[in-house]
Amino acid sequence: MGHRALVAYERTDGQYTLHYSHWGAANLKLKHRISAESPFGGDDTDSKWAKQLLAELADGLEADAVDGYLADEDRPSTVVEPKPRSTGLSLDEIVADHLDYLHHEAFFVVSTTFEVTAYRTLWFGLQYESETVEQGETVGNGALATVRWYDGEPVGDGHLQGQFAALKDVVGDMLDKGVFTPSTARQYVKRKLAERVGDRQELLIPTGESPFEKASLNHS
Repeated sequence: MGHRALVAYERTDGQYTLHYSHWGAANLKLKHRISAESPFGGDDTDSKWAKQLLAELADGLEADAVDGYLADEDRPSTVVEPKPRSTGLSLDEIVADHLDYLHHEAFFVVSTTFEVTAYRTLWFGLQYESETVEQGETVGNGALATVRWYDGEPVGDGHLQGQFAALKDVVGDMLDKGVFTPSTARQYVKRKLAERVGDRQELLIPTGESPFEKASLNHS
């Protein structure tokens, strides 16, 4: 099944190219595997082709022009697919229209100076927690939460995911009992999630409008 993630690389014009990683969400490891020396997270520490490709993408190279860079059969494998899924996107567009909060377990944003921000995805769908919900949207329907790091490892990541799963279980029960409507259930999930994340982490929720709704009160 993999641990699927999307990775957004910043371009020189402030837009982003969007790439896919099949295993990048595992323990959020891509945060430390993406670097200027290895832009797509491979083991090759002198990946001149990758550096050149990313530089061209940062300057506006389109996805359909990438194949020429990837023709070498001896090219080392990378954790992030070098060919982008899409180019010239804003972060708002990515999290609202491209990020699948059920199937993509993580989202990484890479700046032009290779500062990597890792986000855990939290899906708002309640179809597995409620007998009255038949189907929940997966794209654009969730939240992104940063995690704290200590000695190169994510701290509290599993705990947050467990808390969020428990929160959804409670909300699903309240929906089935008629205490919540779908709208009030969503608002309750957002409010409780913001309370649990607090000011130690950043919590972003796509609203369909620009910019993101910043659900937590303080950010670092």
